[in-house]
Amino acid sequence: MRWSVVGAWLGLVLVVQNGHAQQSSGRNWATAARHSSGLAPDPVRHADQAIVQVYAAPTYGWRGNFAVHPWIIYKRQGETAYTRYDVVGWRAPQVVQRNYAVPDGLWYGSAPDLLVDHRGGEVEAMIDRIEAAVASYPYAEHYRSYPGPNSNTFLAHIGREVQALQLDLPPNAIGKDYRPLSNPVGVSPSGSGVQFSLLGLLGVSVGLQEGLELNVLGLNFGLDLNAPALRLPFVGRVGMRDTPLPQATPHTQATGG
Repeated sequence: MRWSVVGAWLGLVLVVQNGHAQQSSGRNWATAARHSSGLAPDPVRHADQAIVQVYAAPTYGWRGNFAVHPWIIYKRQGETAYTRYDVVGWRAPQVVQRNYAVPDGLWYGSAPDLLVDHRGGEVEAMIDRIEAAVASYPYAEHYRSYPGPNSNTFLAHIGREVQALQLDLPPNAIGKDYRPLSNPVGVSPSGSGVQFSLLGLLGVSVGLQEGLELNVLGLNFGLDLNAPALRLPFVGRVGMRDTPLPQATPHTQATGG
């Protein structure tokens, strides 16, 4: 484990250097693409369905090489637009944002991955619990990119409160393991297991969704048995896919509600 951590931090140094070189080449956050990725079902064509989805995309700039930004979208049966929630640090002090961007949009040039896709009658009750979890997020006016609380801390809170989501945030979702020193033990971010964590810097999680995962200085190493795979810093999961494949449905660009 010691050499794994050393190797991971050496990789981090190389990533940072490479990222600074990329930013100096002229990439600009203000002009980065943020259009629809085409992953969300057209809310008009699927007006008769309640839908919940969770996405994660590499964060902007050099940090995107080892960390992701997640968000959640949903719509109730009969609605023709999605509601999106995520935490955006530069919107402090109100970091919890509603409809900050296109529901399934690129995150400043980075295409998102679909982590969760729930549809049907039982989703209505799930949405009630999601809205309650958003309202109860304890760090709505606090943000710290490392080790948290940040956007991954927010989605982990929702995952703990709404266990029916079966949300397995990837190992490079830095901040998902953040817990205050006053409450180091509790439910794991997926809601399917238990966790011990000191400020998201040192800890362990065991759960049906995340398997066994060790956290050392925010770098996660583990083994997922639910869908066999290694859980590694920087790269995420290596092995079988445990997230839903996008369903082949007609799509037009979705708009927030």
